[in-house]
Amino acid sequence: MKLVKLIANLGYGSRKDVALMFREGRITDPDGEVLYADDKVAHEYIRVDDEPLDPPAGLALMMNKPLGATCSRKDQGRVVYDLLPPRYRLRDPALSTVGRLDRDTSGLLLFTDDGALLHRIISPRAKVAKVYEAVLAQDLRGDEGALFASGSMMLESEKEPLEPAQLQVLEPRRARLTLTEGRYHQVRRMFAAVGNHVEALTRISVGGLVLGGLEPGQWRALDAEDVARIFSGPPA
Repeated sequence: MKLVKLIANLGYGSRKDVALMFREGRITDPDGEVLYADDKVAHEYIRVDDEPLDPPAGLALMMNKPLGATCSRKDQGRVVYDLLPPRYRLRDPALSTVGRLDRDTSGLLLFTDDGALLHRIISPRAKVAKVYEAVLAQDLRGDEGALFASGSMMLESEKEPLEPAQLQVLEPRRARLTLTEGRYHQVRRMFAAVGNHVEALTRISVGGLVLGGLEPGQWRALDAEDVARIFSGPPA
């Protein structure tokens, strides 16, 4: 792929904009030598304004989504894409969230521009485990775990029972719930079905990939080992 097209596809500007960047000498190698549009240079040796070129297509990243941000490209309030470099909105292929977390849910959110990877993660056949920590309005009754694990629980307006889910009680009003599917507002609806209300909800892991030390609003790119962890079991 020609360098102009490569850099434009990463969101740095239109091809006309990128061509001008070449003429202005803003695209160089690590030693500061100016590159030209017809040069053949490996991705990792390209610099734009002395900064390494963004990761190529096939990007996957994780974010600790903060409360109040929506998983949307267009919203009147804050959206998760506001927390990424502005040019990430312009990448081609587009960078998309892998599933969604609602405005009032925080925690681990994945992004990728790899359509095959996205569908592999969200496919019901993959049964990628997602672990949520919920703070509840009332004490747990004690029978929720058996009901959630039964594989027979029905939610209002649903035609199929939920897949078995694992409940771990941490405190009378705090619990972890492990799901292998992702129905609309599933965690909140499950607790509502047993007469409780979720006051705070955080997703702490997807497969074997955990938030780690990411603070709310922070993000990082994933390497091959990180992606492999998504398809391993949840952390112990």
